[in-house]
Amino acid sequence: METSMKKEDVRILAVETSCDETAAAVVQNGRQVLSNVIYSQIDLHTVYGGVVPEIASRKHIEKINQVIEKALSDAKTTLPEITAVAVTYGPGLVGALLVGVSAAKAIAFAADKPLVGVHHIEGHISANYIENPDLEPPFLCLVVSGGHSHLVIVEDYGTYRIIGRTRDDAAGEAFDKVARAIGLGYPGGPKIDRVSKEGNPDAIAFPRAKVGTEGSDYDFSFSGLKSAVLNYLNSCEMKGIEISRADVAASFQKAVTDVLVGHSMEAAERFGMKKFAIAGGVASNSALRAAFEEACGKRGISFYHPSPILCTDNAAMIGAAGYYEYIRGTRHGWDLNAVPSLKLGERA
Repeated sequence: METSMKKEDVRILAVETSCDETAAAVVQNGRQVLSNVIYSQIDLHTVYGGVVPEIASRKHIEKINQVIEKALSDAKTTLPEITAVAVTYGPGLVGALLVGVSAAKAIAFAADKPLVGVHHIEGHISANYIENPDLEPPFLCLVVSGGHSHLVIVEDYGTYRIIGRTRDDAAGEAFDKVARAIGLGYPGGPKIDRVSKEGNPDAIAFPRAKVGTEGSDYDFSFSGLKSAVLNYLNSCEMKGIEISRADVAASFQKAVTDVLVGHSMEAAERFGMKKFAIAGGVASNSALRAAFEEACGKRGISFYHPSPILCTDNAAMIGAAGYYEYIRGTRHGWDLNAVPSLKLGERA
């Protein structure tokens, strides 16, 4: 790995602990990933059917120093060569966030480096910069994960306008709940994606919610779809009808995909956007990617998406976002705290 550094290069040490991944990375000039270390806790939480915040926090404490040390080692760099330390400070699980924020503050203080707090969703959006050197704002981005469904106009680096958001369940949350209902277990997204390949996406006519009102035309709602799936399963059980998990999964996935693609393409046309990106854990879903490839291709819109490893929580994306925050002058003090409900565009 090439790690030569010029005097004007900006090298960010990034830390991410917003949920159940303990992650650290070294990113140079916002787009060159020198290291990206992720310790996943999925196996620990699978038995509970979802993330247990207390367990996540304890495991972060146990692993954070090891992960940071490995990120520096893999990048063949040292703390004196680091320009600044970036860290996710919200949104997320408060206990998990506190571990990362505390570690980043301690390192920045000890090494006498600037501290840059990063919004988690901004990190997901910035993951697109890493593998797409031609991508520059403005563009439209759909962020879909376990906790968020946002349709965002990226007006400039660090400047965002949210034009759509979820009214209830996020897309990833709906995937997890439906997967649990049909006996696939946790995490739901990858399992539904895999099982859906064996099913008929047109087998069951699940609803597509349209909840937008004036001023929020592109909002999402997935709770009704989730309820429709549960009602279908209960009805089949009461009537003694055999349930095809693959058909249920494929039909549910198509209903989610249709809404996400429909809202996104309507917004792209309305706002004259010729560049569109996806981000977040659900952005690694193969059916969703294929649907956007087709929809964007028909409209002459350039489609961008990160590799699956950069869709799920990682620190490389925080390093990319941290770089652009750093060069625009963002600095945080030693009083930086975790903000679990931080909104995109808010500043600490």
